[in-house]
Amino acid sequence: MSLDTALDHAFELVEAAIAAGRIPGGVLGVVDTDGNRAVRVAGAAQTVPHRWPMEQGTWFDLASLTKVLFTTPRILALAEAGRLDLDAPLTTVIPDFAQYNPDNWQRKVTFRQCLGHQTPFPGVFPLYTYGTDPNLLRHFVLQRDWPAGPAVYSDINFILLGIAIERLENQTIRAIDPGAGFAWSADPSTSAATEHCPWRGRVLVGEVHDENCAALEGSGHAGLFGTVSAVLGFAEGVLTGTTVSPGAVELMRKPLSARRTHGWERPYEGWSGGELCSPETIGHTGFTGTGLWIDFARRRAWTLLTNRVHPTRHFDSGIFALRRAVGDRINQH
Repeated sequence: MSLDTALDHAFELVEAAIAAGRIPGGVLGVVDTDGNRAVRVAGAAQTVPHRWPMEQGTWFDLASLTKVLFTTPRILALAEAGRLDLDAPLTTVIPDFAQYNPDNWQRKVTFRQCLGHQTPFPGVFPLYTYGTDPNLLRHFVLQRDWPAGPAVYSDINFILLGIAIERLENQTIRAIDPGAGFAWSADPSTSAATEHCPWRGRVLVGEVHDENCAALEGSGHAGLFGTVSAVLGFAEGVLTGTTVSPGAVELMRKPLSARRTHGWERPYEGWSGGELCSPETIGHTGFTGTGLWIDFARRRAWTLLTNRVHPTRHFDSGIFALRRAVGDRINQH
């Protein structure tokens, strides 16, 4: 089955989800290491308050794909350059972390543990409800006595990694070049809308959906914008070893737990990439309805970009089942 045929077969599911009113629109793209690339587009980039069509060049709020498209490669590059040690505590770069309690467990957390979500930080926390001064909120994260719980997927891990990058680069996240084809905001006229945000009182278009990232004015856990072309370009570069170094790719593939590698997820029963991808696949999703999966055995990658939170997140979009079904159709042959 050709790349185009496989993509058409998978995109039928996206079109059905749009027709059923579960998602406003979507873009599905596949790329392989032979330079073959195919993209399909359908639906609306925005429906409220105005409607305009989704296009191949539509910019998406990539949400937590920021973790793997920006933060993870930056941390691994800094480690390769000898500017940080993955197995050293964050305090080697952020010495004031939990500075009022030298015996606090937080001061023992390492970069590698944060990359693999192997820390006791809470899964979610509404930082934005504590104010909108980005410097104050960074220090709230650093000085709060976080309650220790079970190791779960936590944005706090990547907020801390983002702060470490800022310290090492001596500039804020939004002042750092995010890489070819990516940006920290987008032109509203060419962007997929996300939610009507109760906190900000408007439909968000071209500005970050994640409230904590917005209040922090840039963070390591969210905030990146890009098109399907940019995401596929990154993935192709990972497959060919040109976007990130071979050493970093090796770590992105190296298991840290049953479900995670350095920054990424790996296949497990019920995961977002479906059941038919090879065991040599890594992937990640974003809350706004985005996702990227890279299969090293098949030497190809696919991305599904949707605006499933538009105009509200409080609706069963079916995105979890859709991602899995799309992945299975792409990998049937």
